Amino acid sequence: MSDAMTASTAPPEGSFLATVRGRVTLALLCAVTFLDVVDGSIVNVALPTIRTHLGFSVQNLQWVVSGYLITYGGFLLLGGRAGDLLGRRRLLIAGTALFAASSLACGLADSQGLLVGARLAQGFGAAMMSPAALSILTTTFQDSDRHKALGVWAGISGLAAAVGVFFGGLLTQDFGWRWVFFVNLPLCALALFGAFRILKADHGRSVPGGFDALGAVLVTASMLLLIFTLVKAPDEGWGAGRTIGGLAASAVLMAAFVVNEQRRAHPLVPLSIFRIKGLAAADATQVIAWAGFYSMFFFVTLYMQNVLGYSQLRTGLSYLPVTVGIGFGSTVATKMFVRTGTRPIIVSGALLAAGGILWLSRIPVDGTYLGNLLAPLVVMGAGLGLLYAGVQTAANAGVPEHQAGLAAALITTSFQLGSALGRGDSWRCSAGSRPAAPATCWPPTPRPRRHSPPGSSGLCSSAPSASWQPEPSRCAPPTPAANPPPHQKPNKTWNPPTTPHNTTQRNPGTAFNAIPGFSLPSTSWTAS
Repeated sequence: MSDAMTASTAPPEGSFLATVRGRVTLALLCAVTFLDVVDGSIVNVALPTIRTHLGFSVQNLQWVVSGYLITYGGFLLLGGRAGDLLGRRRLLIAGTALFAASSLACGLADSQGLLVGARLAQGFGAAMMSPAALSILTTTFQDSDRHKALGVWAGISGLAAAVGVFFGGLLTQDFGWRWVFFVNLPLCALALFGAFRILKADHGRSVPGGFDALGAVLVTASMLLLIFTLVKAPDEGWGAGRTIGGLAASAVLMAAFVVNEQRRAHPLVPLSIFRIKGLAAADATQVIAWAGFYSMFFFVTLYMQNVLGYSQLRTGLSYLPVTVGIGFGSTVATKMFVRTGTRPIIVSGALLAAGGILWLSRIPVDGTYLGNLLAPLVVMGAGLGLLYAGVQTAANAGVPEHQAGLAAALITTSFQLGSALGRGDSWRCSAGSRPAAPATCWPPTPRPRRHSPPGSSGLCSSAPSASWQPEPSRCAPPTPAANPPPHQKPNKTWNPPTTPHNTTQRNPGTAFNAIPGFSLPSTSWTAS
């Protein structure tokens, strides 16, 4: 490893985090992860407006989100390893610059193709930027400083998701959808300025035997195909031939990559990294945890908007207490790492978060935010803060400096995989049931009420949106029977009530889009 690399990452004697430069460095790296995480949730809130302005179909609209996820998840391992080999500051600067340029292109886009193409480039920039920032953090701070820094990093990441939903609604409502992309520009400028002024130059390290180009192609192709298949699975169906074929092809490419790495003296991804204590378990835990969290966010957001009648902005505000729980959990985790290690923190965080999710699953149909949502959301947020800080520390703490970028890419990839699984599982579960109430042409819901009277509250409302008119031939109320049996009452024509719950916009294709990482496929539902 070059002297420049060592100089850029070795802290001075004592606590580097206690110095002004150390705190500014941590703030800079946390700003990068804030920029990365907030972009996902802030864009989702603006999707309905983007669809209207650029004329997207619901089917094509998903590529505004999916295009970003595919290139982000597909190039993460390559981006993380490139930081170890080419220089982490170089990758951070290059990724941030590409992210800024593509954000500007997204904001200026006047066509569907340009917006989706810019989002693909934005995901590639994030794949370089995010693991580079995390690996700089883990190599700059040592011992207890590293635990504290990783706790702050995890807390900021959790906060950014909730803050993005709020600011996405605010910017879209007051300034227009283009500003959800333009807002990235000052943050990118700040990150670039800090990278040049605060972080020391590094030049990476040479690799004996040359760069493993075949390994890079195999692992990138495998990850791209895997993320693409997971993104498309809710549309195609998990048992569809394309889904099974895509997963199988991805597994074959990954197996070929493993064989290639075992045969090379200096592989792109040394498989020995998985023997580091706690790393593999932390990555697997992150996949499972985020699959569950994303499913929960899907259904709770559906409940807020379709039952409580909340707007997208108010839904975002309702998630702000979650940030309090995340901040509390991550703060407690940073103080406990030195005394307890990561395992008790991860276990306690998982149990606490599971308790919050179980509590949320007991929401009554006629529930309220203060009475039924607020407390379990805060409990779940505290567990999320503990869990996320724990897995981040476990996945990075014992990694050698020359593999820090790879370890950062692995834990970030596990987040992307968990998020993709959560999206697909939520949509599959919701698609498994159809509301059977009269006059319904509505998206599927997790708790259908087959005999709910019109006007009653529930996850599936019987009232169509005021801004969306169903097709009369498919969604009109049934006509009364000519000669009903004596024991049955004839069906009556029903006019939707005009209470606030029923005048809230619940357009299929828009009500679900405020959920971070979700987009609604093009599906028409008919009453059974």
